[in-house]
Amino acid sequence: MKRIGILTGGGDAPGLNAVIRAAVKTAILQYGCEIYGVLDGYDGFLKDGGIIPLGLKEVSGILPRGGTILGAANRGNPFARKVFQDGREITVDKSDELIHAMQQSGLEALLVLGGDGTLRIAHELYLKGIPVIGVPKTIDNDIGGTEVTFGFDTALNTATEAMDRLHTTAEAHHRVMVLELMGREAGFIALHAGISGGADVILIPEIPFKFEAVLGKIRRRIVRGSLFSILAVSEGAKPLGGNEVFSRSGDEMYVPRLGGVGHLVGEYIEQQGYETRVTVLGHLQRGGTPTAFDRWLATRYGAAAVRLAARGGFDRMVSLRSEQITDVTLEEALAVPRRVDLNGDAVITARGMGIAFGDE
Repeated sequence: MKRIGILTGGGDAPGLNAVIRAAVKTAILQYGCEIYGVLDGYDGFLKDGGIIPLGLKEVSGILPRGGTILGAANRGNPFARKVFQDGREITVDKSDELIHAMQQSGLEALLVLGGDGTLRIAHELYLKGIPVIGVPKTIDNDIGGTEVTFGFDTALNTATEAMDRLHTTAEAHHRVMVLELMGREAGFIALHAGISGGADVILIPEIPFKFEAVLGKIRRRIVRGSLFSILAVSEGAKPLGGNEVFSRSGDEMYVPRLGGVGHLVGEYIEQQGYETRVTVLGHLQRGGTPTAFDRWLATRYGAAAVRLAARGGFDRMVSLRSEQITDVTLEEALAVPRRVDLNGDAVITARGMGIAFGDE
């Protein structure tokens, strides 16, 4: 193996640069092969100058940096690329053009860092002959086949710090504080941050909630003398019998964007006579310096991805299981997305400590 490519697709996450650094150093120092970065996800194959050489100098100092030096694109599906033709936008399949560009570049393997959407594209490209290796990246921690994705721990720490800050102002003014967090259809960020940050109510997509049950928890706290409450709300949480809340509906160009359930919950509580404030943490969860854990995990993933490519283990994804780095097929990783285990220790622990999930 003489040439490896690497790209970062989907939304950014802390730790991407750590993976790139580890992959470059392992490829050069252990295997003596060249490694090239593909800019802006799969889009880099479809534009001039989109593939650049990466050496030790290019990755020096990037370990603690958030984001990605290669850029990312969460609407860069080569199988359904949006282009303008004759004054109107249409969807075209550019996968053959991408494959040709990769063949012309002489890349013998492609390391793909991304979430379920990016990795699903990688698997489809493998079926068309591209030798791909997946690296699981998402702050949502919702990819199957691995116990944890890099990016999640940093997002969790950011969310927990925000909750700590909300506690002080909530207690001072005797208010209800609602913190809306990312996570899409998985409640890991809200659940873990809620427990770590001392939330009184945690609302997650896996457990539909009842407004009355949420209000009941707040009232019980007041009766006991606790004049403030903290709610950790996942953006994908939904009321029992209701639907998810979207801040933007989908159309031909954009996918629907979750957001707004925190305000929905906050408005209901306010209408019942309890002063309430809502904070949407948003993209703060994606930014900033990755935690030591995310750097450690991302570094191991990057090095393992190169080793896997060197032995021809294509159409597979590196993963963490029982604290050991291993690998699984992309098909297995994508088959069933990870969701919060409602009978798992985290939920049992939370319920035992009196944290409400809005279902009872």
